[in-house]
This record gives sequence, C-alpha cells and structure tokens, in this order.
Amino acid sequence: MSEAKALTPTPAGDTYKGWLFKWTNYIKGYQRRWFVLSNGLLSYYRTQAEMGHTCRGTINLATANIAVEDSCNFVISNGGAQTYHLKASSEVERQRWITALELAKAKAVRNQAESDDSGDECPTSPPTSGQGGGARNSNSEVQSTLRTLGSKVEDLSTCNDLIAKHGSALQRSLSELEGVRLGADTDGKIRQVTERATLFRITSNAMINACRDFLSLAQAHSKRWQKALHSERDQRIRLEETLEQLAKQHNHLERAFRGATVLPLSQSNPALDSKSSGSAKGDASDEDDENEFFDAMEDPAGFITVPADPKYHRSGSNVSCLSTETGIDDQSLCDEQSLGSNPESPQSLEVEPVRKRRTKIPDKPNYSLNLWSIMKNCIGKELSKIPMPVNFNEPISMLQRLSEDLEYYDLLDKAAKCQSSLEQLCYVAAFTVSSYSTTVHRTGKPFNPLLGETYELDRLRESGYRSLCEQVSHHPPAAAHHAISERGWTLRQEISLASKFRGKYLSIMPLGSIQCMFEKSNNHYSWKKVTTTVHNIIVGKLWIDQSGEIDVVNHRTGDRCHLKFAPYSYFSRDVARKVTGVVTDKEGKAHYVLSGTWDEKMEFSRVMQSNKGENGTEGKQKTVYQTLKAKELWKKNPLPEGAETMYYFSSLALTLNEPEEGVAPTDSRRRPDQQLMEAGRWDEANAEKQRLEEKQRSVRREREREAQRAANLPEEGAEGVEVAEDAVIEDSFITDSPLKTDPDDSPPHTPTPRGPPLSEYQMDDMEGHYGAAVKSVHQDNYEAMWFERTEDTVTGESMHVYKGGYWEAKDHGSWDMCPDIY
Repeated sequence: MSEAKALTPTPAGDTYKGWLFKWTNYIKGYQRRWFVLSNGLLSYYRTQAEMGHTCRGTINLATANIAVEDSCNFVISNGGAQTYHLKASSEVERQRWITALELAKAKAVRNQAESDDSGDECPTSPPTSGQGGGARNSNSEVQSTLRTLGSKVEDLSTCNDLIAKHGSALQRSLSELEGVRLGADTDGKIRQVTERATLFRITSNAMINACRDFLSLAQAHSKRWQKALHSERDQRIRLEETLEQLAKQHNHLERAFRGATVLPLSQSNPALDSKSSGSAKGDASDEDDENEFFDAMEDPAGFITVPADPKYHRSGSNVSCLSTETGIDDQSLCDEQSLGSNPESPQSLEVEPVRKRRTKIPDKPNYSLNLWSIMKNCIGKELSKIPMPVNFNEPISMLQRLSEDLEYYDLLDKAAKCQSSLEQLCYVAAFTVSSYSTTVHRTGKPFNPLLGETYELDRLRESGYRSLCEQVSHHPPAAAHHAISERGWTLRQEISLASKFRGKYLSIMPLGSIQCMFEKSNNHYSWKKVTTTVHNIIVGKLWIDQSGEIDVVNHRTGDRCHLKFAPYSYFSRDVARKVTGVVTDKEGKAHYVLSGTWDEKMEFSRVMQSNKGENGTEGKQKTVYQTLKAKELWKKNPLPEGAETMYYFSSLALTLNEPEEGVAPTDSRRRPDQQLMEAGRWDEANAEKQRLEEKQRSVRREREREAQRAANLPEEGAEGVEVAEDAVIEDSFITDSPLKTDPDDSPPHTPTPRGPPLSEYQMDDMEGHYGAAVKSVHQDNYEAMWFERTEDTVTGESMHVYKGGYWEAKDHGSWDMCPDIY
C-alpha cells in the first residue's frame, strides 16, 4: 500500500462505494478492489468500469458476520462459504465502512423479518414441511390468542367508560339528595339514586368479570409462552456455546497455522496450491489478475522452513546411511531424538520441597491515581525532590526481578546433560527467551535498589542452585547477579538500564551482558538482552512488547544462535510476540531452527538440508531449510489462581518476599517500604520510601565529603560535587515511569563539576529521557561488598564477578561488615 491510496468512500442514497484492499492469496497478498454496498448486498469489482458488466463477488449482509481485526483490517463472513478479509487505508475509513455495513445489515435483517411475517400471515400458502407447518400453526395460534386478548382489552375499556359515566351520575344524584328538603320530592330522588347505584353496581360487576376473564386467559397462555421462551433461551445458549467453541477452534487453528515452524511450499507440498486456490480469502478471478497489487506491511522472515524429504524420517539401518550422506554424526542425531523428550521438567521431576512456599500474597488495593493531580501538586517544587508514589510499582525490587530469570532453571539443568554443544545451545537459547515470559502482564515498575542492597535466592536443597544479587553502582545504576548450581552450570550477569521516553511509549534498553558456563563441557556462552517497550504511558492501557535481536555465542566452539524478537505490528498477519532463531556452527552451517513466542512456548526443528530460495522483499534472498518435525523445547508455566489481583506474579515471584532466616540485613526482603506496599499499606509505604531515599542521599553526600578530604580537593570542587549531589533523583516524577529502572539521571540543568572528562560509555549510560545527554560525572566512590570488577578472560568484557564470602558469612551469621541502608 505504499503507492496507491484508497479514495474516501462516498454514500449515494442507500448505496455506499469506495476502494478497499482485499486479501487474495499468499502470493499476491492484498489487492485494491472497488466495493459497492447497496440493498443489503456488498459487491466488489476490479475497477469502477466493471460495474456495468462484471461483478467479482457478492455477499448478503443479512446473514453475514462483521468482525474488526485491528485499526485498519476487518472481516466479513457468511458462515464459511464466503469470507472477505479487507483492509482500509486508515482507521477513520475503516470506521466509516463498519458503520455503513452495520446499518445495511440491520436494515436487511429487518426487511427479511418483515417479509417472513407477511409470508406467515398468508393463509393460501401451504406448509412445505412438517416443521414449517408446525411453525405456521404455532404462529396462527399466537395470532388468535392475541386477537382474543385484544377483544378482552376492548371490553375492559368499554366497562371503564361506563363506570365513569354511571359513577358521575350517581355522584350528582347524591349531591342533589343532600339538598332536598323532606317532602313530596324525596321519594323520587331516592328512587333515582337507587337506580343509578344499581347501574353502577352492574357495570362494576361486568368490569370485574372482564378483568377475571382477561386474567385467566393471560395466565393460561403465559405458562405456554414462558415454556416457549425458556426453550428459545436454551436454544440460544446452546447456539452461543457452539459458536464460541467454533470460534476457539478457529482461533486455535489459525494460531497453529501462523505459528507453525513448517510452512509448506507449493513446490514440495501441493496442499498449499489447493489451499490458496480454494481459500475463502481469494477467488479464481483474483489469482488470474495481473494488475498491480499491494501486499500487507510485514517484516519478512529471513528464512523459510519446509518438511524434510521422507527419507530423513527413516529409522534403523538407514540412519547411518543418512549420516554419511548429510555429514551428521550418529551421536547428534540420537541426541536430537532425546532433546525434545527429556522427562526432567518442573512438572515431571518429583522433588520433595524442604519447606512449603507461600502461594498467595495480599490482593493489590484498588487505589485510583490521577497522574495530572500529581503534576499539579508538584508546581513550585524542585524536580529532584519530587518522588514517585508506589502506585506505579510492584512490591519487589529490581534485584528480585533479575532472580526471576531462574524460574526455568531446568532448561540449564538439561543443557548441562547434553553431549552436543549445538543441542546445548538450543536449551540456552530457550532459557534466554523464557526470562521474558513473566513480563507480558507485569506493567508495574520494580523498586529501584538502594546502593549496597542485596538479594539471595537459596534453592540449593529444593532445586540445586543458589543465587545472589547486589546493587553495585548507583551512577549509572547497575546490578550484579551470580547463580551456581550443583548440576554443573554457573550464571552471571551485570545489568544496567538506559531508557528513553518518547511521549507515547517508554523504551528500556538493558546494557551489559549475561554469561553462562558449563562445568562438564567448559562451554562458555554470552548474550545480551533485547529492548523492552512500554506503550500507552500517558493515556490508555499499558502493554509491553519485546523487540530486537540476540546472539547467543559459544566462545569455546564458535557456535551461535541468532534470535529475532519481532515487534508487534497492526499490519502483520503473523502471530504476536513471535521469536525465531537459527543455530549455526562456526562455519555458518545451520543445524537447528527455533520458533515460538516469548510469552508461551518455544519449539525446535532439526535442519536436514538448506538452500537459497527466491528473493523476498527489498531484494533479500531467503534461505529454505528442510527440517524434521518440530518438538517442544520450553513451555510457560501457568500463572497461579488469582494472579490478576496479585500483580500477575508467577509462582516463583510470590515467594520472593517470603521471610527467610539468616539473610543479610541488606536483603530486599527487609526493605520496609516494599513490605508495606505488599501488605496494602501504600500511604505508609510512600512515607517510608521518601525516608529511605533521603537517607541514601545523606549517606552519599557524606561518602563524597570523605573522598574529597582524602584527595585534598579544593573547596570549590567540593561545592561542585555538592551541587551534583543535590540533583540525585531516586524515583522522581520527572524521570520516572512504570517499569523504568534508570531514574538517577541528573537533569540537563545540573552544572558540570570539575574533574576528568566523560568517557563515551559513561555518556551513553547517562543519556536522558528525551535524547539529551545528561552532563554529570558524579561517581559513587563505593566498593561492592560481594562482587568485584574484573575483566573476563574469555569474552574480554569488564564486569562485576562474585568474589565469594556471602554464603560463608550466612553460615556463621556474621553480618558486621554490611552497611545500614534501611
């Protein structure tokens, strides 16, 4: 749709005309068609000139279903025989068409009902079947009953008029009787009153009888009508349930088709040709069209997978022959068969827990928060002193959020048992994707850790691993993480976050790398995280998307897995949150293809053969991989019951704040504002949060003064540092947003203190929200307690690595060296 623009549809009386894009097939995509809506019928033509002689298709709106897919797409279907997938050039144009179609549909349904009623009232048309005759008999019975009730209502109306008439006459006679003196006229007046009273009594009795008849008749037929109404309602419910079931099946099949790893080509699977030619989305005339067409706006994949030749699926003696022909050793092929069927998963691995972990936390309070009221109350205040309320947070810290990456630790356990490094790489790649599965509904922002804050996750007796996190830096904010398992793997990472606020969305870019080492094979893997985007920051419902590319590299063998997280697009027909990847060796030869979604599951397929295919869009040549049947590699665990009222926490996240004996005094579990928020006492949590932030500022200022005295800095230099220190922002309004964890960027107006110039890396870390670099060189002058900065000999990266001593201190209960941060 890059060149042509659909004309704005114009109504002409009861007719509506305009250009729309109609889906034809998978080869030609969307093509522009001229649509005419008239008399409840929607017809389309290739051009306006064809209106007089050639109609390409017509659908009756009286029996059609109109569904909106996204901002520009909508679907019209009449139950399976005809389905039009249409796209307007804009959301406004789509809404005009939807309005016109709904009005035309309502009018068509009304006209059809009126014609059916007139047909039922015709006494000369005999019933065509027993069912039709029964319907007409029932209809005639209802009409007869209604006529009887109508006559009774007329009788009641007549009686009402007579009662009013005779009642007025009786009233007049009584009034006259009061004014008559005893004498000759008395007897005549009394007789007149008696007559009129008799007439009134007779009329009242007739009214009572008519009411009784109407009531008995209504009661007699109301039971029958009530029964018929219940029957109709039951039928409607059954029909709705059937439609809902069909819709779920259709949605499941559509998702399975779109997200399937195996996409058959017409050259190797003739089913696609028959599907495309007989698809309800297109017709024969559209496939023969040679005119210009406009495809959907999609980001094409860099490769296509097709089913491998049946010979690759043979077993037994043919395996060795296959290995000789394709250059695949028997060991890797056998390992591939066990790769997707490893029984040791969290669901099947039966390990008796040491303690019963909690499965519920207090429900999230329903506190309303007006962003604009916060801004109004901030007028006249210094921006660096405006704190963000906990309403935007979730009751865990960023350190605990990093520990959540270990929810699917079993993937690393399986990877440690793999004989082939390529298969091990598949599990490591699935582990990198699984760390994002908890973010799909988690729009709350974790608490920013205080400098020196730690968090331990000791699951040694339950799951075989121990994990420790520490906030090692505050400018820029950075956290170090170290986890070690008895099953032969070690995970470490140092993450700092940069963010950019773009008005409608917030982009969060993790800096730093993650490394995973396996003791048995000495394989050393490293990778980085993708960009997280939080949409609808100011207005609308928050939602999160992950986008970007990850290269998981084995530094010992040179193997590599390239993962691509596709960003969400209104125009894409692909499955949402899709992730694709290819595992290659150091020569670049593909061995596995991975596909799935980062919020649901990942699958893998063994590549048996590959070759260059046809050119895709923008002249890019796609690689065609022939693969074996896809197998499940990872699947997300279901959320606990009632998760929507518990911040959408996973089962692991619910236990992160659970009290533990013997933890360090700097542990996140001991943080008071976080505990108060979890308990639902948000006002107290806000006050405690401000106290902790002010305390951290004071400690930081004192630390800087000591460093200046030790360095014998001049007094004016100290003043410059003091000014920079005043600009420290913990969770301030101007720089913070939900899910933002880089709040300490100094505002642009902060003066530049005297000192060495900024390095390029520091400038990147200090980048402000609106693309402006924040000029602050203020350093923490802080040495981490349990981590030390070293240069990794394998990757050459400088990062904080665990130096030991924490777990020994825990065993002895010796925490004298820990700072008082709370």
